[in-house]
Amino acid sequence: MPQYSRWQVLAVWAAAALPMALMAWVVVPLCATPEEGNVAWVKWLIGGLTLGLVWQGLLVAALVWAERGNLRWRTLKDALWLHAPTHPRTGRRGGLLWLVCLPLMAGLWLSGALPEPDHSPWRDFGVFLQSDAGRAFFAGNWIWYGVVAVMLVFNTVLGEELLFRGLLLPRMNHAFGRVDWLVNGVLFALYHLHTPWVIPAAVLDAFWFAGPSKYYRSAWIGIVVHSTASVAILVLLWPVVWAQRG
Repeated sequence: MPQYSRWQVLAVWAAAALPMALMAWVVVPLCATPEEGNVAWVKWLIGGLTLGLVWQGLLVAALVWAERGNLRWRTLKDALWLHAPTHPRTGRRGGLLWLVCLPLMAGLWLSGALPEPDHSPWRDFGVFLQSDAGRAFFAGNWIWYGVVAVMLVFNTVLGEELLFRGLLLPRMNHAFGRVDWLVNGVLFALYHLHTPWVIPAAVLDAFWFAGPSKYYRSAWIGIVVHSTASVAILVLLWPVVWAQRG
């Protein structure tokens, strides 16, 4: 596996983090005027962050192409650790090893329950979904449900996880040695400049995503565990969208 220098790791981190922060703190405030109301603000925020996450997927594809010369599935599997988890001592692959995801999911949900610093509720998608305005906006709104689905797919499958656990983590060992997984987790937490209130709890993601992905040499571990939150959002949002406006 080709290795990145520390500066290359930071460059990829910046290429992922800075566009998201720019969208959240510069572009959205410029586009969503106070006269349009808070729903317009949330629409611009969802749309902007979705574009930022799609950009991450394209960035991964471009870097793999530059490194390997093609984007065939076999190439992607090797370049991005998209293999079933493999036990480092026995070499056994898949099967019951997938069960390691269960305690990791529990840890993720427990860390998500930690208190967060104060922040605007209109920047918090979860708070918006639980509000009357959020339920009214999504009632019968299949178009925006689709936009949210795209955002979540790129959030936990084709964007964040593919970039941090598929692209960066396998290429960080030369620069950071045995703590490469911990550095990966810290960088992932600091990447959340667009939602800085989650950074303290997100540091623990090193133990739910990065550490297990490194141990089993599989980005699928992080993808599966991280995606439980996306699936939960889509499931909980479904009955709201299904309901028709009164």
